[in-house]
Amino acid sequence: MATTKPGLDLDLDLEAFWMPFTANRQFKANPRFLVAAEGMHYIADDGRKILDAVSGLWCVNAGHGRKKITEAIQKQTAELDFAPGFQMGHPGAFRLAHRLAEIAPAPLKHVFFTNSGSESVDTALKIALAYHRVRGEGGRQRLIGRERGYHGVGFGGISVGGIANNRKFFGSLLAGVDHLPHTHDLSHNAFSRGEPEWGAHFADALESLVALHDKSTIAAVIVEPVAGSTGVLIPPKGYLKRLREICDKHQLLLIFDEVITGFGRLGAPFASHYFDVVPDMITLAKGLTNAAVPMGAVLVRDEIYDAFMKGPDGIELFHGYTYSGHPLACAAGNAALDIYREEGLFTRGAELARYWEDALHQLRGLPHVIDIRNLGLVGAIELEPIAGSPTKRAGQALGAAFDKGVLIRTTGDTIALSPPLIVEKGQIDQIAETLRAVLKAA
Repeated sequence: MATTKPGLDLDLDLEAFWMPFTANRQFKANPRFLVAAEGMHYIADDGRKILDAVSGLWCVNAGHGRKKITEAIQKQTAELDFAPGFQMGHPGAFRLAHRLAEIAPAPLKHVFFTNSGSESVDTALKIALAYHRVRGEGGRQRLIGRERGYHGVGFGGISVGGIANNRKFFGSLLAGVDHLPHTHDLSHNAFSRGEPEWGAHFADALESLVALHDKSTIAAVIVEPVAGSTGVLIPPKGYLKRLREICDKHQLLLIFDEVITGFGRLGAPFASHYFDVVPDMITLAKGLTNAAVPMGAVLVRDEIYDAFMKGPDGIELFHGYTYSGHPLACAAGNAALDIYREEGLFTRGAELARYWEDALHQLRGLPHVIDIRNLGLVGAIELEPIAGSPTKRAGQALGAAFDKGVLIRTTGDTIALSPPLIVEKGQIDQIAETLRAVLKAA
């Protein structure tokens, strides 16, 4: 199959590329191409400007085409294109790790670099298991995730994750995994503004899992502070603090997956700061480099790192990736941190949060809208599914919004929104008014 869509400067064979998380046949029958980007906008192949209401894929937090990042990557490519990370190092990786440790919650002062959120999650899970082993509790091998959780697509991530379609095709996954219930309950929390008042008790399910399996078998609990890819599920007030208390009581490691919430999304550097709950590890990716170069990281509590450093001389952790701390990724990451600091983007989400909240909740009452959720600069509009055709209503909204010049994301029958942190109030209005028109016509 080839396309000759107007605006493309060459014919494209669409068949070779098996697209990820995409209805390939549907896309290739009517492809949508993005060919350039700057600031808050993409440029489509037909020349239209498309307002980015999802930061690419939750990741372009500082907006597109940032000159500082581009120049840092170009300079690094000319200077040092690659350096092995095993038994060798380069200055950029140590510089970036130090800067991340400076902005991380106080006890998390060590950084392990990966190449994606999926790798960050699998790395954190492996560190958790190995940590208990080196401290003499090797029986702690069970991992606890959460229903509707998304932790990437590695075998560890889909095992602790709780989205059925991401799990059901791939066999029995990892053994020894259990799940907490999710916290989403429209009967109590529909149209909550910010954190729902009801639902902190869902954390107490962890006590039941400890009673079932015994704490001596459990290594770690992993949750997203705000569950993004399943539809922007905001934690009830007190829920995360209660999880921390239970983990402390039973000496379980608590891992926050902040691949989406990291780097200013909630109006603070990390969701850990926003909720005032300090986990034992934090997984990162996406906004770490403003998505200019793939990169991930795991922030690790001092106590965990120190346990590995007390063993015999030699390699302390038999884990890593060819591209861990890649020079180009580190250059992009250091430049992105410069931009976040210089432009106050870590806190801009807090400054715009109320305006964003009001804009989204004004859509209440439109056809088929059954819930609206928001926190910081993330939001969701949940739609009533079409009987017998789940996901179709939201999918139609995605296409209609794109035709009207706004890029949104859908998951199930939920519209998910997370604009770059440089968004202006007028652009928030454009997002809301475009969705109003789309939903009225649905």
